[in-house]
Amino acid sequence: MQKWSEKNVKKNKMTNVAKELKVGTKKSHTAADNTAFVKSFLRGVVSPDNYKCLVSDLYFVYKALEEEVYGLRTHPIVGSLYFPELERLIALEKDLQYFYGLEWRTKIEPSQACKQYVNRIREVAEDEPELLVGHHYTRYLGDLSGGQILKNIAKKAMNLEKAGLDFYEFENIKDSKLYKEKYRSVLDELPLTESEKNAIITEANYAFRLNMYMFDELKGNAAKSFFQIIFRAIFDRIPTWKTL
Repeated sequence: MQKWSEKNVKKNKMTNVAKELKVGTKKSHTAADNTAFVKSFLRGVVSPDNYKCLVSDLYFVYKALEEEVYGLRTHPIVGSLYFPELERLIALEKDLQYFYGLEWRTKIEPSQACKQYVNRIREVAEDEPELLVGHHYTRYLGDLSGGQILKNIAKKAMNLEKAGLDFYEFENIKDSKLYKEKYRSVLDELPLTESEKNAIITEANYAFRLNMYMFDELKGNAAKSFFQIIFRAIFDRIPTWKTL
């Protein structure tokens, strides 16, 4: 259930927390968009195996984030951002079943970078819950914005229809632009001190960095797999080497 009415949204309201988060994370956002993995993705170079690993990592990240936000739904700050319509876990489970089959839970595990990301989410939820705002902002606004571009690229590159792309589908959000305006208005109304606001901006930058670590690991795994394939192909074509 959404916590605000469309009538209460003031257009062009980009002040205080929302604006400072946008400005304060601009460099990190640009850096994330320029990782080798994302640049390859944007060019339409999408490895199905790599994409499956990405979906797997995202599952663990969102599981941690959504469990912690739900557990803190009565918290005076975090609770203001408890919006079930944003949750991605069920959608990711559908995608994982598509890619891995019914036994997908036994076939996936988080990357090392993903474990670091998940641990950080659990840590701040326990020690400084208000910092979850930085993670919430980084993930969900990204999903509603650039994530929609990635959906179309993945769809074309891997010849997918709807199946395998549920992560990008927000069925209960009809107008993403209006929804983002409403989300920012909620950010601006959070009862934060100046030091808490600055800490959240710092944490949002760290969330971008944790994302980059995951992307870098995925790109590294892709390169490793590529060279392994080439290596095997070379040896398979030289029978005499097999007898050495």
